Amino acid sequence: MKRQKRDKLTRAHSKGYQAGITGRSKDNCPFQETEARSQWLGGWREAFTDRQTGLVAR
Repeated sequence: MKRQKRDKLTRAHSKGYQAGITGRSKDNCPFQETEARSQWLGGWREAFTDRQTGLVAR
């Protein structure tokens, strides 16, 4: 059976979350498309909030 690729927007959100957890700046968003960029920033914000509340070990 072929492996299915994950949805591009889901992948953008995931990559943004990973960037936020590691402490990277939100200015480092690699996406130019509006929807993908929005998803990346949403993931970044979610990770930033998780770091601030102590849900994720640094």
